[in-house]
Amino acid sequence: MVTRRGPIAIHGAREVYDNPWISLTQHDVSAVSTGRAFSYTVVHFKKTATGVVPLHDDGTVTLVGQHRFPFDAYSWELPEGGAEPEEAPLDAIKRELAEEAGLAGADWRQILHMHLSNSVTDENCFVYLATGLSPASAEADDTEDLTIRRMPFAEALAMCADGRITDAITISGLMRVHHMAVRGELPDGLNDMIAEKR
Repeated sequence: MVTRRGPIAIHGAREVYDNPWISLTQHDVSAVSTGRAFSYTVVHFKKTATGVVPLHDDGTVTLVGQHRFPFDAYSWELPEGGAEPEEAPLDAIKRELAEEAGLAGADWRQILHMHLSNSVTDENCFVYLATGLSPASAEADDTEDLTIRRMPFAEALAMCADGRITDAITISGLMRVHHMAVRGELPDGLNDMIAEKR
């Protein structure tokens, strides 16, 4: 039975790889307009990506540093993680903020919903802003070696602009918070600090 996704006809599909985090499905497809047949492999992510901008009352932000295996490079990032299929993304990122940065937020707001690498994956990502931060304790993931760094928001934003930060969730989250500040959408006192208004 042939089904369609937009301009693509799907003639068949088979799973070619599976592990606890991802699966790969190869689709035998054709372009509806031309009939040209080809293969389309989709990476399915079993967890929903989450990230949080932990914004302190003094206009600083907390980042975490870690080595990223696929690129063999050190990366400065927002606290990030993955929500299990039955878990709300907000619950997952609250846990990650405590585990990775030792912080809890009193006020939370979803600021982004993104599709990451949407040409080959179905990965969804939700990014949140956390304010009213206080210390929290949680057991860290024993596979991660993280460095915690609190810095002025402007410095983190500059790291995005000059290429020292390359992580997509981090760049998007920080840019979105800056945009919110310019529009006056942050809690009292933070807009001018983050937007750098004179």
